[in-house]
Amino acid sequence: MCWYGWLGARLRARGYSVELPHYPGLNREPIASFLPGVMASHSFDNRTVLVGHSGGAALLLALLEHLETAVAQAILVAGYCTPPNAADEPVLQQSYDWDAIRAHAGDLYFINSVRDPYGCDAEQGRAMFDRLGGTLIVRNEGHFGDVDDPHPTFELLDRLIA
Repeated sequence: MCWYGWLGARLRARGYSVELPHYPGLNREPIASFLPGVMASHSFDNRTVLVGHSGGAALLLALLEHLETAVAQAILVAGYCTPPNAADEPVLQQSYDWDAIRAHAGDLYFINSVRDPYGCDAEQGRAMFDRLGGTLIVRNEGHFGDVDDPHPTFELLDRLIA
């Protein structure tokens, strides 16, 4: 069980319009062909808050690089910018325009764990933080939601979203 629905309900109760997109092709299809569909499916402006988990956080890096406007916040949970393990990672770009990513995000938060079993760990968070600035939060909570790591709520995310 993961915190997505819980966070969506909390944000709706605070007056946010919430989308919880599900992308079955994420990390199966190359990001260059996958990203245009994601961008066309949503609208973004200076009040948008983006939250991505794991491969979804990696997707946010590409999304932020290619947006035409800046969003208010981007929160990358268990995110990564280089291959975190030996698995194929088509969601990653070969390289990133870090200046463009930084220019398209108001507040940037990276939440990673020292004991992430997939390699989406504190070192990955630090690599993104070193390139982009923002706020790096390092916890000891695994992958923040997975089959063997239930994470039904995530109070910290609710507090971070302005």
